[in-house]
Amino acid sequence: MKTGLILVDIQNDYFPGGTMELVGIREAGTKAKELLSFFREKRRPTYHIQHISGQKNATFFLPDTPGVEIHDDIKPFPDERVIPKHYPNSFRETGLLEELNKDGITRLVICGAMSHMCIDATTRAAFDLGFDCVVIQDACATRNLDFGGKTITADQVHGSFMAALGSVYARVLSLSDYKGMAGE
Repeated sequence: MKTGLILVDIQNDYFPGGTMELVGIREAGTKAKELLSFFREKRRPTYHIQHISGQKNATFFLPDTPGVEIHDDIKPFPDERVIPKHYPNSFRETGLLEELNKDGITRLVICGAMSHMCIDATTRAAFDLGFDCVVIQDACATRNLDFGGKTITADQVHGSFMAALGSVYARVLSLSDYKGMAGE
């Protein structure tokens, strides 16, 4: 089974000083950097997904701003693909599926942001397309959400979405568990 790494939306606007700072993004970014290094050492393919907002009222990931840039911790090497997207699902109206098929990828390791939005949408789509999916939960981040007049903490949001993805769509692992798996 040929494995590829998908790094979803690890961009400046999600980090401190950005317009949509996420809870725990520094820690998740550090884990994503370590995961990327692991893939580079093994010479396995990586795919950087870069969200570029096309909506009129968007407040982050605006074109031609520093916030839309991929964070320095995981800057792509020249031979690594960057796939722009405009929707939460990294497959929608992008060349991602074509690239994965061209490379013979059958297993996807997925990390990035936000757990409840683009990680969820991308993982479910990948599963529906027939990929074997692994989500590296500690290399993902999200934010607090409001629902029914209550604040749902980022930790609860993240846990709920990881539990849902882990029930059917993916193996949800920590970075250390993933790296320790036989055959990986």
